Amino acid sequence: MKVVILCGGKGTRMNEITNELPKPLARIGDKPILWHIMKIYQNYGFNEFILLLGYKGEKIKEYFMDYEWKNNSFTMDSSTGEIEILGQTEKWKITFVDTGLDTMTGGRLKRAQKYIGDESFLLTYGDGLSDVNLHELVRFHQEKGTIATVTGIKKKSQFGTLTVNQGLAESFEEKTQTDGIINGGYFLLKPEVFTYLKDDTHTVFEEEPLKKLTEDHQLSVYLHNGFWTAIDTYKNVLDINEMWEQGNIPWNPKLK
Repeated sequence: MKVVILCGGKGTRMNEITNELPKPLARIGDKPILWHIMKIYQNYGFNEFILLLGYKGEKIKEYFMDYEWKNNSFTMDSSTGEIEILGQTEKWKITFVDTGLDTMTGGRLKRAQKYIGDESFLLTYGDGLSDVNLHELVRFHQEKGTIATVTGIKKKSQFGTLTVNQGLAESFEEKTQTDGIINGGYFLLKPEVFTYLKDDTHTVFEEEPLKKLTEDHQLSVYLHNGFWTAIDTYKNVLDINEMWEQGNIPWNPKLK
């Protein structure tokens, strides 16, 4: 199953970093947020990624093009140009899709349809960390049989809130300020989701498409009570790095 990650936003609330880098490359320790997200999926056996690029997308391409030699010892034969990596290499297959500088989330996803194909796929944002059990998410999605499943987080926040009844969304409101279950990313989607998306720069996945899926009783909500955080501001970056430095890594204990 492919993992699609939205990596194209401008990160305007994180200008201290995003003037130079796209938000998914903001560092936690010595690795970018995006690397940490991919490791979460890798822990559950998902190793094929589609990165939906926009703002400074070339920086993300450069990071992964240089990743093996920058993060490992290697031997180079200057007569042939052959390089042998001496450390452990990642078993990742990554497709980099340029989806436009100003394209909204739904438009980015629609433009990647041909790379995603006709199978169900996982989708998340390039700035969210969680210890969500992805195998349980898949099982829940299969049991519900809906087109879409979103991971729901109980939180007071500016993010979109969901009203849930027996695992199904009854309403979806984007960017409220009330207590409720918010959109925590970590979606599982059937290919039928593309019928809810327009191929334009203005379609926001979290607005009309998710609301229509809710109206059609096609949006399930997998409630997650564990760790979850969105890295949306520079303070969030500082806070998550403080956790890292203390060895508090709930999104991926294997990194301790």
